[in-house]
Amino acid sequence: MSVIRAFIAVNLTQDIQHRLDEVIGAYKNHLAGVPIRWVPATNIHLTLKFLGDVSLTNLEILTKILQTEVASHRPFEISVGGSGAFPSPRRPRVIWVGVEAPLELSTVQSGIENAMAHIGYAREEREFSPHLTLGRVSRNADSQDTRLISKALDTVKVGFLGATCVQEVFLYRSDLQPSGAIYTPIFSAMLGG
Repeated sequence: MSVIRAFIAVNLTQDIQHRLDEVIGAYKNHLAGVPIRWVPATNIHLTLKFLGDVSLTNLEILTKILQTEVASHRPFEISVGGSGAFPSPRRPRVIWVGVEAPLELSTVQSGIENAMAHIGYAREEREFSPHLTLGRVSRNADSQDTRLISKALDTVKVGFLGATCVQEVFLYRSDLQPSGAIYTPIFSAMLGG
């Protein structure tokens, strides 16, 4: 049985990606030598649901369910800006930029979560927290690295980076390569039918 790694996400504009690249550059200047895997700006997206392994035989039913779910929602606007770390700036594992959105985003996300659970994909244990991952801190990071990251989070001020209207949601294939992940959109579902 053939499988692919897949996730469902919202795309960002090239302008927002360019500004995210500038933010990553600012963090890199403060954190040279700190073991962080930075995400290429062209790979940054707003993940709504990580699916993991998806059987190619299930792809047709999955895309039909995704289209039906997403079509019942109207397009909406999201704003990008601010930054932080999960689980906290004092114990950083993931460095992120924030996403502000109307309730519609959470409604779309929970609808997708429920629809995917009905066809066997595990529910996310954590509550949905819209964000854009800039970098992942290595497990090899020591207490000095953690202090440097916390300081950089205080120093690098990330204001408003842009807004975009969400009109479609994408199903992505993720291929892990030695040079990093390659994300390929394989289906798009339009909001509002």
